[in-house]
Amino acid sequence: MTSVAVLVGATAASAETLEGALAKAYGNNPSLNAQRANVRSTDENVARAKSGYRPSVNATADAGPSYADYSGSKSVKSLFGRGAGIQIDQSLFNGFRTTNSVRQAESSVLGSRETLNNTEQNTLFNSASAYMNVLRDTAILDLQRNNVEVIDEQLRQTRDRFNVGEVTRTDVAQAESRLALARSQASAAEATLRTSIAQYRQVIGVEPRQLAPGRPLDKILPKTVDSALKVALDEHPAIKASLHGVDVAELQVKIEEGALAPSLGLRGTVSQRYDSQIVGDKLFSASAVAQLTVPIYDGGTAYASTRQAKETVGQRQLEADSIRDQVRAAVVSSWGQLEAARAQIIAAQAQVDASETALNGVREEARVGQRTTLDVLNAQQELLSARVNLITAQRDRVVASYAVVQAMGRLSSRNLGLAVNHYTPTIHYDQVKDLWGGLTTPDGR
Repeated sequence: MTSVAVLVGATAASAETLEGALAKAYGNNPSLNAQRANVRSTDENVARAKSGYRPSVNATADAGPSYADYSGSKSVKSLFGRGAGIQIDQSLFNGFRTTNSVRQAESSVLGSRETLNNTEQNTLFNSASAYMNVLRDTAILDLQRNNVEVIDEQLRQTRDRFNVGEVTRTDVAQAESRLALARSQASAAEATLRTSIAQYRQVIGVEPRQLAPGRPLDKILPKTVDSALKVALDEHPAIKASLHGVDVAELQVKIEEGALAPSLGLRGTVSQRYDSQIVGDKLFSASAVAQLTVPIYDGGTAYASTRQAKETVGQRQLEADSIRDQVRAAVVSSWGQLEAARAQIIAAQAQVDASETALNGVREEARVGQRTTLDVLNAQQELLSARVNLITAQRDRVVASYAVVQAMGRLSSRNLGLAVNHYTPTIHYDQVKDLWGGLTTPDGR
């Protein structure tokens, strides 16, 4: 049986690297691109909120016949009146609702950016996992196919020995049984690989070709789990997004309370009318009126909305606590998996070495009649299992390192040094936050 494939180590020439696959996922993954679009959509809420500072302008026009028959008089008037006007409304004070709405929109933008960072983390981790799964399953399939060849040769030799009377029919049957098992395991390994390839295509956006070995993220891993926890609780984007959600909810309380405050506005109108009283008359009018509105009672709507907003604040705070606990648990869990994977590689390598020695010994003993065919087949199966365990441990070692960095909140394209055009959400935000009009998006749509 051939030596076990290595999933970690130096990069093979002209092969797809793990970093290259992550770069493709960063640019192609539909879930990540959809979240970027969501951030751009959220940016527009700031421009919408700022519209409360600006005037609204409306133009009106009307035309139509009118008829008047004055009682007790023979005078009858039939006119075709018409006119046009412009009305401008400017809010001067509305209980700081506009100010708080702008602040709320800005907090929503910050929260959406952190959600985008978290989506980027999840995408990169899923991509690394898919990459290593394909490597693992390809190596296991190679082992299983090689195992079929080895057992097939073992069966041929057993039949030859049976023909000369060295072994019994039972030995042949045992070899035939193991060959059928090996073929079944090879078929199962092939199906597993196809599933991993499909997941690779889904996450990264292309079909896997020749993949180079993957490497763990040891350079950016902290020394202790306590250090990882401190970083995670300070930097994880999911925690930051939840805290921005609390800010949004608290500002909603202020917005609802603003409905109970007086509001002051200014309305200016200009109009021109024709034939309104007699044929040929013209009437021009203009006005500028300040209007103060003091709410007294609206049936309880504003009070209920304020209480409801306060309950939402409590909900968001509890959600933030829950997310913080989830992040803490993820760090501890992934750190444990990383340490276990490191130990498993050492144990699996020792198991492979011991199994190879045992198989060689059993084969030599079988040649002189001290071991049976079943002993040889069992030793071959133990070596196969050991090599599969080593491949799995190597895969787990790499994926666990990515899981720790993800749990810390630092699994980003910049921290990984990926060769990509990094998405900068502030560019779109700066383009739209102060726009007064326009239907075209900054990218021309």
